[in-house]
Order: sequence, then C-alpha cells, then structure tokens
Amino acid sequence: MPASEPRAEGIAARLSAAGLTPRVEHHHVVTSIEAEVPEALSAESWREVLEVVAEADRFGLFANSWNGRTLWAAVRRTAPATGDVRGPGRQR
Repeated sequence: MPASEPRAEGIAARLSAAGLTPRVEHHHVVTSIEAEVPEALSAESWREVLEVVAEADRFGLFANSWNGRTLWAAVRRTAPATGDVRGPGRQR
C-alpha cells in the first residue's frame, strides 16, 4: 500500500464525519477524493471541511448551476522525483 493511501482514506473519513459522502478513486499518480457539498452546509462545517482538504496536496471546488458543488482533493501516490521539483521562477 502506498504511503499516500492512509492519508487519502483519513481525509475521506473526516469528510464523512463532517456530514459529506466522499468518493475515493485510486489513479496512477494520485488518489482523488470527491464529495458533493449541500447548499445547507453551515459556516462551521465549511471551516472544518476546508481544514480537512488542506491536508491534501491539491484541492478545489467545482460549482455550477447544473450540478451543484463538488469538493475535490488529490493526494500524490508517490513523491515527485528531485528532477521534477522546481522553485518559484523555475517553471517552464
């Protein structure tokens, strides 16, 4: 089991505890976690959910009038190789 899986599963468990229903998918490079966000989510719950997804390597929110709001997070399955790491101003 890659070291990232317990981290991704922990994020999913905490989102579930916050009242969301997360979906976890394992991909080649990342493990993704998605959850629909209800309109009635309280400000306190939003803060908690944002603290949870901040533990991921990347996160965001898809929102539109057709599909509502979907919160997503991605956890890298492996650490990037040294040659792939670039600092500010070093990106191509």
